[in-house]
Amino acid sequence: MTLSTQFMTMLAMVSMGLFFGISLDTYQYFLKRPKRKRSIVFIHDILFWVLQALLMFYVLFLVNKGEVRIYLALALLLGFAMYKSLFQTLYLQLLKGIISFCVHAYRFLLRIGVNIVYKPIKSIIFFLLSIIIALGKGLMALVNGIIRTLRFIIGILFKPIEWLLSLLWLIVPKKGKLFVERIFNKLAGYYFEIKNYLKQWMAKRKK
Repeated sequence: MTLSTQFMTMLAMVSMGLFFGISLDTYQYFLKRPKRKRSIVFIHDILFWVLQALLMFYVLFLVNKGEVRIYLALALLLGFAMYKSLFQTLYLQLLKGIISFCVHAYRFLLRIGVNIVYKPIKSIIFFLLSIIIALGKGLMALVNGIIRTLRFIIGILFKPIEWLLSLLWLIVPKKGKLFVERIFNKLAGYYFEIKNYLKQWMAKRKK
């Protein structure tokens, strides 16, 4: 390798050491080991280290086509040590600040969404439902009133006819009464047969 390539490789490995320190602290912060099961922590650790190794080899491949030297490991350790001694405290404070800002921003936006969007829509829906229910009750009351009025009017109109039929029934001969009763009984039988048939048909449809 040329001197420029070696210099770029050293600089890349030092940078990767810094990046590894940042990644490790970020991973540890979000993992929260005491709260996780050992099996989950084990799987996450394997995935983290494999990803870091692949990323470092990819950077090394871009810089010097993947040639590995002992001093590159030292450069990697140097970058990691620089992060630990110089930047770790600052980065952790920055990370906590960013997370706190994101949490507060999320809660603020959630409150805005609830107060500006959810609650007004909920109030409008309940208002419309109350209007619909009130209109339905009013309509039902109106229909019931109309039905009662019609029954009353029909009762008044048909009362004289009922009296007249009662008088005519008194003067009808006995044979005529029996004939009328037979016809009425037949019609009643047909009515009950049709009613039972409809009940059975509705029961089959429900099954």
